[in-house]
Amino acid sequence: MEVWVDILGWTGALIILLGYGLISFGKVEGNSLSYQLMNIFGSIFLAANTLYYGAIPSSLVNIIWAIIAVFAIITIAAKWRKREV
Repeated sequence: MEVWVDILGWTGALIILLGYGLISFGKVEGNSLSYQLMNIFGSIFLAANTLYYGAIPSSLVNIIWAIIAVFAIITIAAKWRKREV
């Protein structure tokens, strides 16, 4: 079990770093669905890892990070719907 939790944590870290790198070099926009999905999945994976190891402050940060990304996606979707009307 511990190996899978570690793999999940490392995968989450890589996804977050990939998103940060892509946005830093202008390859994606902050309001893009792809960037926000990277934030959601990366932070959920990291939260699972940190909860398993009892790192509550890190878990809380990652859970909040995912929640922010969810609200960002809701905002993006609302803008898309406005354009279609």
